[in-house]
Amino acid sequence: MAYSQFTQLATEVDARGLDCPLPLLKMKLALNGLGSGESLGLLATDPGSMRDIKAFTDIAGHTLLLAEKDGSDYCYVIQKS
Repeated sequence: MAYSQFTQLATEVDARGLDCPLPLLKMKLALNGLGSGESLGLLATDPGSMRDIKAFTDIAGHTLLLAEKDGSDYCYVIQKS
């Protein structure tokens, strides 16, 4: 998995097979349960997630630590602000 080097993830969200906006919504719900500074991993297959996740983290002030494609999966690590 592309984000396996991130060993301190508080949670992981598997949104593979879901179309926009569900990966973003599932990620937002998971972030709500995290404390400041905690990170989550997100897996998605929706190509639009690259644009959506980046835009959301920029607007919300969270840190996008990783955004890359791994085969058919899009892998993200987001740190809550």
